[in-house]
Amino acid sequence: MENIQNEILLKIISLIKSSENKYKEKNFKGSLEDKLEIKSLFSKLITNKEIIDKYKKELSNIYSSKFDLIKDHKMRIDNEKRIKIIKLLEKKSQEKLSNYDYEGAVKALRRSEKYQ
Repeated sequence: MENIQNEILLKIISLIKSSENKYKEKNFKGSLEDKLEIKSLFSKLITNKEIIDKYKKELSNIYSSKFDLIKDHKMRIDNEKRIKIIKLLEKKSQEKLSNYDYEGAVKALRRSEKYQ
């Protein structure tokens, strides 16, 4: 069971890197597809605390910045408000996706990931 979870974690990490590369190349649709696949894989592993921590660490490596306003804001708000913001951004991403605005959809998902 743990071996399967590690394989899924490796798949998630490779998809994170692939999504980031596609985003930088302005392939927003491909980046969004990778993010949605990550989300579906991640939902299967939501109970494993160790994997959640590794996922968050990988995201922080990708999104690290000297001036990170979201990180500063995240430290000042409580958990309930943070979850509300994540859900709002994911909803906004779905709305953008339904309008075929792949760039807007992937940007909203990326922003929601920064709050995790």
